[in-house]
Amino acid sequence: MPPGYHGCYLRIDVSTGRADRVPLPEPLLRRYIGGSGLGTRLLLDEGGAAVDPLSPEAPLIFAFSPLVGTPLTTSAKFAVVSRSPLTDRINDSLAGSGFALAGKRCGCDAFVIVGRADALSVLVIDDGDVRLHSAEELLGASCPKTEDELRGSLGADYRIASIGPAGERLVRYATISHDRRHAGRGGSGASLGSKNIKAIAVRGTQRCEWAHRDELIELSRELSQRSFGPATAKYRELGTAANLLTLNRFGALPTRNFQSGTFDQAAGLSPAELGVQHPRVRASCTACTIGCEHLYELDNHRVRVEYESLFALGALCGVGDGDAVLRASQRCDEVGIDTISAGGTIAFAMECVDRGLLDQEWLTFGRGDAVLKAIDLIGRREGIGDLLAEGSRRAAMAIGQGSITFAPQVKGLEIPGYEPRALQTMALGFAVGSRGADHNRSGAYEVDFSDKVDRRHATVDSVRHAIDTEDRAALMDSLILCKFLRGVFADFYAEAAEMLRHVAGWDVSAGELHETARRIVAAKREVNVLAGWTPDEDTLPERFFSAPLPNDNAAALTRERLQQLVAEYHRQRGWPTD
Repeated sequence: MPPGYHGCYLRIDVSTGRADRVPLPEPLLRRYIGGSGLGTRLLLDEGGAAVDPLSPEAPLIFAFSPLVGTPLTTSAKFAVVSRSPLTDRINDSLAGSGFALAGKRCGCDAFVIVGRADALSVLVIDDGDVRLHSAEELLGASCPKTEDELRGSLGADYRIASIGPAGERLVRYATISHDRRHAGRGGSGASLGSKNIKAIAVRGTQRCEWAHRDELIELSRELSQRSFGPATAKYRELGTAANLLTLNRFGALPTRNFQSGTFDQAAGLSPAELGVQHPRVRASCTACTIGCEHLYELDNHRVRVEYESLFALGALCGVGDGDAVLRASQRCDEVGIDTISAGGTIAFAMECVDRGLLDQEWLTFGRGDAVLKAIDLIGRREGIGDLLAEGSRRAAMAIGQGSITFAPQVKGLEIPGYEPRALQTMALGFAVGSRGADHNRSGAYEVDFSDKVDRRHATVDSVRHAIDTEDRAALMDSLILCKFLRGVFADFYAEAAEMLRHVAGWDVSAGELHETARRIVAAKREVNVLAGWTPDEDTLPERFFSAPLPNDNAAALTRERLQQLVAEYHRQRGWPTD
């Protein structure tokens, strides 16, 4: 078995408590690396593409990578892979914390969880030994409380991944929380909740060897130094929240459920303004030198603020009150729901109220208290919250009356904070994304902000650039490394090859890794095809074709143009369109 790997995955049936070590052949590891790539391969091999994502048979996969445990900056990450209960398509959520380090030290390269426990339980994996503990006393507990309670009862050396009340109630965009961070999109928390598992607690002592230890340490030191440079400066200084005013200036900040690309109260949500009332401190993920995490004081607690939360719970819902948006973000963290899908679904409901399609007079644009109330109802699945817990696509299908035309989703996944009419290479990335509208699996917005394309008028030449960002993301998500390093690499594929040579001992080339990236993208598509994907899914809601952005007539996208781009995307991928 190559260095950097344990050469097996731990298959755990929580119905019976049985755990088996399943070998992972070296050729498979070399073809799929780890993280998202390895998780996708295991999802296919376990038959997870064709079963109900909330059934006991559905596999939920936690996949590590050969870089986990090395001194390479940002490498303490893991992928959670499943069929999404929100989209019924593939879901691969990534997150970084000590859970990745402790999980891999259990002596395996992935956990595959199947079955359903008889009662709400904690899955304990202690150096590879598996047992189930009752979690009845944690029923309804928030994610932070669950993690704190389990560290107190099991021991401080355990790392915990948990679900909140939303995961217990199978909210379709519930998250898995760990160290106050989340495997956020696509409903992995509902998948864990469907198995009657409140939390997973891991600790271990089994470390991997590295092929070329001295060279790896020197490479790690050099990469860490580069990570302090200008490519990551804005994330260190202001965090991702700095993107909000930039996107607003470009007319690309989705506002009031994508009815506009500018928000007249955006300044109130900027890091500078938030910091006036809420003192800010910086922090870093485990094993990270970038330090992009910015925490704001709120009622003697600290709230992590990211651009996507500010956009989704602020501008998208027409809320310019920074205090209200911080509270909404904190509440999402506590109940365990994805802020993007929560904000998108609430904003959709607000527009339905505006149009007279929903009788919820309190749920209107601009009301921060309404956003908080909606989050609480969603987490409890009470009243209108039971409908909104299904996500905007299912809610639109239930409401009817043409509301699906403005439900802000692709393949059922709510659209992140990039207005597709103003960023049309990103529009293509959203349309063809394997897990739906996604800014992490496609970095096409980078292309839109470059001089390579006209961001308001995408052409077939834009397609190759979108594919390049998708391929690069697939490999980064399989290594797994933080996307904020992308500007640090001079030649990402060549440098990734050097990492793998020093860790695993493989004589791998940049060209081979580019093929690996394409293979992983194709494997995700294979999951979706087996799950029932059709070409009609590779599109955007009708809203984006019906009119240009207000105050920016040049930001217009036609269905015909997007169809042309999608067809060219499939042609360049070498995929059939039927």
